[in-house]
Formats: sequence, C-alpha cells, structure tokens
Amino acid sequence: MAHGLSFWRALAGAGEPWPRRLTALSLVAAVVVIHGCIADHMGERMLDLTVYADMPERVEAVFVREMEPTAPPAPAAVMPPVLKNAAKPRRASAPAKAASQPVPEPEPEKVAMAEPEPVPVEPALPASAPEPAASEPAAAASAALPVAGAGSAPAFEWPASTRVSYVLSGNYQGEIHGTAQVEWIRLGNRYQVHLDVTVGLPILPLMSRKMTSDGVLTPEGLVPQTYDEDSKVAGRDRQRRTIRFEPDAVVLNDGSRRERWPGVQDAASQFVQLTFLFTNKPALLAPGQTVEVPLALPRNIDRWIYDVLETEVLYTPFGAVEGVHLKPRRVARKGGDLVAEIWVAPTLAYLPARIRIAQDENTFIDLMIKRRPQLASQ
Repeated sequence: MAHGLSFWRALAGAGEPWPRRLTALSLVAAVVVIHGCIADHMGERMLDLTVYADMPERVEAVFVREMEPTAPPAPAAVMPPVLKNAAKPRRASAPAKAASQPVPEPEPEKVAMAEPEPVPVEPALPASAPEPAASEPAAAASAALPVAGAGSAPAFEWPASTRVSYVLSGNYQGEIHGTAQVEWIRLGNRYQVHLDVTVGLPILPLMSRKMTSDGVLTPEGLVPQTYDEDSKVAGRDRQRRTIRFEPDAVVLNDGSRRERWPGVQDAASQFVQLTFLFTNKPALLAPGQTVEVPLALPRNIDRWIYDVLETEVLYTPFGAVEGVHLKPRRVARKGGDLVAEIWVAPTLAYLPARIRIAQDENTFIDLMIKRRPQLASQ
C-alpha cells in the first residue's frame, strides 16, 4: 500500500514546485483520457464484430495488378440506308446536264436520282436498325443501341474482381477528409459489391459507412438479393439497415413490401450495373441521352433518371482521366435521399472515376479516384 502511495505521489510530483506538479498532473490526466478513448474505441470495435455477424460474409480477393487505361471499343458501325434506285449506276454527264438546264423544274423522282449529296444518317443507328422517319430523330437515337453482330462491340464478359480506391473530401459541419473504396467481387455467377467510406482517421473516424450488395449475375446484369448498410457517426448510435430482394417484391428496412421492378438495383450495385450498361451500350453516353435506373433505398424505391452531360477532364494522382458526367434529376435536400453524381471513365472500363454524394447543399462527400483500379488474378 505504501508502495502504491509513493508511486502516485512521485508521479504527481509531490515535493516539487507547483509549476512542475501541475505539469505532472496534466500529463497524468492526458494519459487517462487517451486510454479512455482507446478503450471506448476498442469497445466499439468489439461491438462491430457482433453487428457484422448478421451481415453477409465478405468474399476476399487478392488484387495482384493495376488496370492499364485503354481506349474503349469503337461504337457499332453505321451503314447508310440504301435507296431503291441507288444500285443503278449514274452517268457522269448527268450532274453537268442537270446543272446546265436553266428553266425546267426537275420531277421529284429525277431529283432523288440526281442528288449528289449523301443521305444524312444518325450516328447512333446500327446496321440492322430500320430507317427512322425524319420527324422522329429523338426516338430513333434512344432506341438505336449496339447489338451483337457485325460491327458491334464484342460480347460482354464479366471482369475479374476489381477494387477502385478514392481520396475523400467534402463538408460536414466543416471541411472533412478521408478515404473510400468500391470492391467488385465475382465468384462464379454470384457477386458482391462493397462500398466503404471513412471520414477522418481510420483508428478514430468521425463517420464511417459500409454498404454491401449480394446477388447473382444474369445476361441483363446484376440481380441483387440482399443489401446491408452499417453507419456510425461519432457520438451517435450505430445505424443498421437492410433490404431484401424477393422474386416479386422488395422488402425495405421497415418491413414494408414494394413491387419489384425489372432491373432494380441498390445503392452499392448501381455503380457496377452502370458499368455493365455502358460497356454494352456505349451510345448511351452521348451528351443529351438519359439513363434510367430503378433504385431501392432503405426507405423507398423509385426510378432515378440520370442526364448524360459533357465529358470532363479529371486530374487524378496518376494523371488526367476523361469522365462522362451523369447527373440525377434530384435535388439534394435535408432529410431526403442521398443524391450521387457520377463521372464514368471510358478508358478505365467505364468504372466511376469520381462520385459526389450529397445530403444537402452544405453536406456532401466527393470521391476522386487516387490510383489505377486494382485487379485480381481471376
């Protein structure tokens, strides 16, 4: 007992001048506070193990190399429509003769034969598409997408497991920084997509969120079966949300059931589904196009429409990358759904090179790719 008292008296600087004793006491208090913080953090980490016990087990992948930027496949070849009389050879003297006729107006059929200009063609039309009426260019452009066959992109093959790492900046009651990553894990005809976001230091984060989509792969893309989300903000209780995808219904976090729409995605799977969509139909990335994604979020399900804007140059730590800007027709507002703008990089297999997620105009995070995507061996 005497030894214990002697230790604390020595630590507090007993017998020393008061300035030194205050310094010693401050040091003791700081050590106690730091140990308390570490103990709290370790307690939360132990709680994490219990929380994640209910989440899908993550499939691990070993990433062995980096993706090399490559030019995307050329869009499907466009063949001009063939006129009925185009097979007949034209006489060389016909244009000159027509030009030398001063007064008579040519008949409509002869004008079509004598016209030297090529017929204008919508660049998005594939060779197999029917010729649209002149009054329907917009409908033709939206319907004319590359299909398998001559002149179209090669058949889609699901890529190996891939990790995309981001540097995070933004605003949440002040300037914030952190890291994020998206992992696409493929195992046969099954998949997992993980989106992890950490704000602040990894050991003592201000906020963290982990999202996992688990499902199967089909010719139409990703078909989610479960979505799990775990969020933690410093000083607040942990929040856990789940969505279950049944064959004919979507079960939201509160247990309510909604109709399952064809092609419905979740907050994590939507990024990979867009990569699948643009790889198969690059014409959709033309400025002015729109992309519709049925999206199930923990509180609701709705159809999200993205407008395709211009291509922008993104300055990343490994060089400049071109990204096509997709902007949803939603306004970020407090209490509403998170709104994500996406910049898709065609030279990086149409992966998202930048993602900006906003809760409202003053609360947002901006993810910028910080290294080339990492690939697994298979």
